[in-house]
Amino acid sequence: MESRRTFLKKSGVAMAGLTLAGTSELFAKRQESMMYITKRPAVSDRKFVSKAVDKTIDQAKKHIKDPKLAWMFENCFPNTLDTTVEYEINNGKPDTFVITGDIHAMWLRDSTAQVWPYMPLMKKDKHLQSMVAGLVNRQTQCVIIDPYANAFNKTAEAGHWMSDHTDMKEELHERKWEIDSLCYTVRLAYNYWKQTGDTSVFDKDWQKAAALIHQTFVEQQRKNGLGPYKFERNTNRQLDTLSNNGYGRPLKPVGLINSSFRPSDDASTYGFLIPSNLFAITSLRQIAEICKEVTKDNELAKKCQFLADEVEAAVKKYGIINHPKYGKVYAFEVDGFGNATIMDDANVPSLLALPYLDSIDVNDPIYQNTRRLIWSQDNPYFFKGKAAEGIGGPHVGYDMIWPMSIIMRAMTSQDKQEIAWCIKTLRDTDADTGFMHETFHKDDPKNFSRSWFAWANTLFGELILGLVNDKQYDVLP
Repeated sequence: MESRRTFLKKSGVAMAGLTLAGTSELFAKRQESMMYITKRPAVSDRKFVSKAVDKTIDQAKKHIKDPKLAWMFENCFPNTLDTTVEYEINNGKPDTFVITGDIHAMWLRDSTAQVWPYMPLMKKDKHLQSMVAGLVNRQTQCVIIDPYANAFNKTAEAGHWMSDHTDMKEELHERKWEIDSLCYTVRLAYNYWKQTGDTSVFDKDWQKAAALIHQTFVEQQRKNGLGPYKFERNTNRQLDTLSNNGYGRPLKPVGLINSSFRPSDDASTYGFLIPSNLFAITSLRQIAEICKEVTKDNELAKKCQFLADEVEAAVKKYGIINHPKYGKVYAFEVDGFGNATIMDDANVPSLLALPYLDSIDVNDPIYQNTRRLIWSQDNPYFFKGKAAEGIGGPHVGYDMIWPMSIIMRAMTSQDKQEIAWCIKTLRDTDADTGFMHETFHKDDPKNFSRSWFAWANTLFGELILGLVNDKQYDVLP
């Protein structure tokens, strides 16, 4: 038997080793916690505070083991509320203006997308519900001011683009006609109603705006001439202006709706932008449902349903092409004459994002063919480098990947390995800032654009929260 002295000597060494190991582990945890200090503004500096959102963050973080990912989620998910929401009560009604981040203007598209992940929490937080109702009210007024505009000032003020050759007004930040701007407005109002049961937002002004949305879509089918919209800008950037005296390239009226600009705010090559037309079908049917069940405007409901059916038939006839490698796929744009662009752009609506927008079933075989095409080097705006691979677009240019495309790949995936890759890639390409960006270089994430882009931040938060809520912890690092 070992002597008591030998036993104690050995035990002492072992205990010392345990103590050192414990100290090292504690030190590492402390260093880690110092690295990942929240980047949220102080509570007193936050633009809008939601108890339900803050509670959701605390609960979700308990299931995110990776400290950096948990830190990024805490920074990103509330970024819209923390930094971009301007909420008040005007004339007894909530009124919410949501800036996009580093540009003090409100895009109809971005503002809807920015608050979208918070909407399931409205029932738990009446203050949050009022904020979203305020955004519905504000967007309604924006559509009434001009259904062709994509971005608005908070008040009537001469902005940066007042020199554009179009029907500019001081309330407008920019007047680029994009189908999806109106679709996002419908998406917000419809889902606000579905999640709260509150119909107060569907007042006379909303009904006027809904009629204008239908009217604008019909005008841009261009069956009765080019319509009232034209746009030109004095610029050295080709995609910031339209050819042919501001009307864009010729289109053959076939039932599709023209979108002069893409969701990226870049000019379309061929005006019949297929992802936006598919989004419009969904939106028109949502307006029809609101009209039938809430506002009792059966005439507008019938018009919207008819237009949705017409556009759907036109997409099936003109928006689907036979690709020599992938079979039947959705074109990105067509012109009705037989010309098409085969690509995808990262901005949503994109072809990749169609199931996320409830516009295509994720199992649709044509969508799956299209998905394989656009996430490959057969898409001219797919970039693959040392740091990551993903979809970009001409708005920022070659070799710049949009994190939004990686987020959408995860959100439309049914493959756990694919989702896990997306999460790890997003975590590792933030340039150690704790936030998403507009784009980053395929070989160097520290080369990025827009340090404050609330849409991408909130969308990332939506992805992570969705996985946590679905208990898909195994796809998180």
